[in-house]
Amino acid sequence: MAIRTIITPENPLLRKRALRVTDFGSGFQTLIDDMVETMLDAPGVGLAAPQVAMPQRMFVARLPDDEEAKKEYGKLAGVLFVFANPELIKVSKEKVEGVEACLSIPGYAGKVDRYERIVIKGQDRHGKEFRVKADGWLARVFQHELDHLDGRLYIDIAKEVWEQKPDEEQVAE
Repeated sequence: MAIRTIITPENPLLRKRALRVTDFGSGFQTLIDDMVETMLDAPGVGLAAPQVAMPQRMFVARLPDDEEAKKEYGKLAGVLFVFANPELIKVSKEKVEGVEACLSIPGYAGKVDRYERIVIKGQDRHGKEFRVKADGWLARVFQHELDHLDGRLYIDIAKEVWEQKPDEEQVAE
């Protein structure tokens, strides 16, 4: 496993639509392992392949697993999600505003409206299809990462963006 470089908006790859994953072989498995290590090292709760200059429709996500997170997220705290070729298949009518940050835009945060609840389908690291119902922060993380796969950044849809202060919580997606 290796920590990969997270690219910033100056790199045009971050703004391109990613390509469908068709090969789930050893190269893809290495990419997943490297992305998980990179995400945890950053630290972040989500990382899309385009953020490490790989134009593939795939992302990894993992909510924290500390005691506070376990109380709030229950059995989803600390679960590693690997999505290849993800698609939203159902969304709530309700949207909620929340604060987001991004590993590709260090030092900034913004207010973004996202669907409160979603159902997302995709393929796991071996190509097997699965679905997840998500709400709250996990739904937000999944939507943020999905945007990356279409070349969209949270700053494109944010109501407000600001530079984070050193003492401000710095959990990035």
